[in-house]
Amino acid sequence: MSTATIAPQTLTAKDFATDQEVRWCPGCGDYSILKQVQTIMPGLGIPKENIVIVSGIGCSSRFPYYMNTYGMHSIHGRATAIASGLKAVRPELSVWVVTGDGDGLSIGGNHTIHLLRRNFDINVMLFNNQIYGLTKGQYSPTSEENKVTKSTPFGSIDHPFNPLALALGADATFIARSMDRDPKHLQEMLKRSHAHKGASFLEIYQNCNIFNDGAFEIFTEKGSKLEETLMAEQGQPLIFGAQKNKGIRLDGLKPVVVELGGEYSADDLWIHDEKDFYKAQILTRMFDDARIEGHLPRPFGVFYQAFRPTYEEQLNFQTEDALAKKGPGDLDKLLAGKETWTIR
Repeated sequence: MSTATIAPQTLTAKDFATDQEVRWCPGCGDYSILKQVQTIMPGLGIPKENIVIVSGIGCSSRFPYYMNTYGMHSIHGRATAIASGLKAVRPELSVWVVTGDGDGLSIGGNHTIHLLRRNFDINVMLFNNQIYGLTKGQYSPTSEENKVTKSTPFGSIDHPFNPLALALGADATFIARSMDRDPKHLQEMLKRSHAHKGASFLEIYQNCNIFNDGAFEIFTEKGSKLEETLMAEQGQPLIFGAQKNKGIRLDGLKPVVVELGGEYSADDLWIHDEKDFYKAQILTRMFDDARIEGHLPRPFGVFYQAFRPTYEEQLNFQTEDALAKKGPGDLDKLLAGKETWTIR
């Protein structure tokens, strides 16, 4: 018998595309996200049969149909719960959740926070377009105040969620933000999400050109992007601007914009540290200018990363320990418990 080993198959982005017609509105940001996910998958070194994509309900949730991997188009808001169950029993799989701002933060909000706090090694991609797209343009949990939609004709009076602040509050061990119109950055954030061992939460700004076109235009257009976005990099000062002439420094715990070249230099700026939990909270709050005096750029990149045991690891250790000490269990005895009575 030959002992020759078979070389692993070299995959390409095309290997992750299916024969299904991609059915999103022409110009939808979902096309770009799909392209970037298919592009990075071959480089992860994972067999296709070990990758699972679980989605809920919404435009983004058609994603599993277009990925040549295992997948499930599940029910509204419950993709995170289904993915958690799968990861618990099949920890060797690479599990990805595709959800939207409505699916993941409204009906599925409770499931999302519990996946994050439990720290399953699952990658959550939240497509945020600040609107309900599939059901034709109602306001969502991330829609801005006074948003006029079909369901809020006089303007929304709801205060919107800040997704990354919510994730940080749920003790997520990895939070990051990217956008559909920055392919290279999005690819890097997807790779970082995968590389993290634990629950990763990646918010992706995604344009709905039918019901909320241009919601993130200020962060994506050439004329404004460099002045309005802050690309955070580990160990680097927070610098932005078309001429790289502006930076963020902390005045106590308050972030302020300063001009470089005069009174301040790069040495005076806030140095980004992904492990700093307290500064990560400030960074997530550079989102609502009403809370912080002065106009600040919107941060993108990895805000925070920490390491703690994953849920599935602890579950398996617990199970193995119980088997080693007590042997196989008795299901009938377990169900009966200690509070049973014999009636004669």
